[in-house]
Order: sequence, then structure tokens, then C-alpha cells
Amino acid sequence: QVQFVESGGGLVQPGGSLRLSCAASGMIFRFTNMGWYRQAPGKQRELVASISTADVRNYSDSVKGRFTISRDNAKNTVYLQMNSLKPEDAAVYYCNGIPNYIYWGRGTQVAVSS
Repeated sequence: QVQFVESGGGLVQPGGSLRLSCAASGMIFRFTNMGWYRQAPGKQRELVASISTADVRNYSDSVKGRFTISRDNAKNTVYLQMNSLKPEDAAVYYCNGIPNYIYWGRGTQVAVSS
């Protein structure tokens, strides 16, 4: 069964940084395009960053230049380095494949507030 375990969230001040990690299992990770998604209260879940099996990376306009996605195929893990965080980045962050699997992890909460 596909599983995702996200970690690394927390409370930071505007302008701060966080590094999220996601351990994936139940698929052949190195053959899976991966993404980080987020869902803020009252909003739909959105894809904010993706990384292909060939390490091609894409970002939503809202995070471009501030977030960096990376992967470690030896560890079946995908990362999201988030810099210059803004209050509007506050959300629960999830990782999943692209296209996404039906199974989702619990996510990791990111709060940005002074």
C-alpha cells in the first residue's frame, strides 16, 4: 500500500525558513514523479512544487523563487525547502505522486505568524 509520511512543519515568523521531508513507500520511488501540495483552511488543495524522475522541477507562481523541491531516491524521500515564508504560505503540506495516488498522508502543518 502506498504511504506518505510528512514531517518538518512548525511555526515560523514571516521571512523564516522550514525544510519539509516526506518519506514514501509502496511504490517504485525512483520511477515516480513527486509533488508537494498544500491546503489552507477553506481552500482547495493545490500543487505547489513538483519534481520529475529526471529531476525537472516546477513551481507554482506563488512559491517560485522561494521554495526548492528535491528528492533522494536512495532514501525514498522528497524535500521542500521553504524560504522567505509569508503568512499566506500557512497550510497543511502533503506530498504525493503526480498524478496523485488515492492515498494521502496526514500532512505537516506550517504556520507563519509574528
